[in-house]
Amino acid sequence: MKKIRIKSHQGDTWEREYKNPKLVTKKEEPQSDVLRFFKFLKKERKFILEDKNVLDLGCGTGRNSNYLANLGNNVIGIEISKTALDIAKARSVHVENEQLDYRLGDIGQHYNILDNSIDLILDITSSNSLNEKGREIYLNEMNRVLKNGGYIFVRALCKDGDINAKNLLKQNPGKEYDTYRIKEIGLTERVFSKEDIIKTYSKYFKILHLDKKTGYQTMNNRIYKRNYWLLYLTKE
Repeated sequence: MKKIRIKSHQGDTWEREYKNPKLVTKKEEPQSDVLRFFKFLKKERKFILEDKNVLDLGCGTGRNSNYLANLGNNVIGIEISKTALDIAKARSVHVENEQLDYRLGDIGQHYNILDNSIDLILDITSSNSLNEKGREIYLNEMNRVLKNGGYIFVRALCKDGDINAKNLLKQNPGKEYDTYRIKEIGLTERVFSKEDIIKTYSKYFKILHLDKKTGYQTMNNRIYKRNYWLLYLTKE
């Protein structure tokens, strides 16, 4: 079997991170922000999560993908770290094989998925580590594969009111606009102002809901207060 090689400067970073976690938690249960999004879809949009085609971008260890597959959906999970995918697959032992398709890949490159075939896309703080070229591909690919009337949930890093983000931008600035580098793990991240997050996604999708949430991020056993944008999007 031919070995797959992901050509991304962030790929090796995430592989090291999943082997020796300093940032990720490897939890198994679906994320609370995702579950609230599902409740919104059911209540406000009459969208029932069953027998749908779902794309989980940066699926990590499969906490959301496995949950959705267990509900009877067909899920494609794309992840850049083989170690994370191995964990996700190991945790999917009770899921039907035909309902879950884990793929090693970069979400800032072309997706091997048919046009207008996906009902729901998840991006849980995954695209924040893309560079601008990769982000443009990611936006175009989501627009290409999502059905008309389909939905997207994005959780992105928020610049507004986030002291840690502003300190990182000042102390360890990246090469591109509003990016910083986390030296401990060699990761570059992008943070968004409200104006930027609206401009980025409204070019392709209709924003149904935009909220700012305060949460906590652990790095090397230290807890940092962080702000996040929660976006509910649809394609019209």
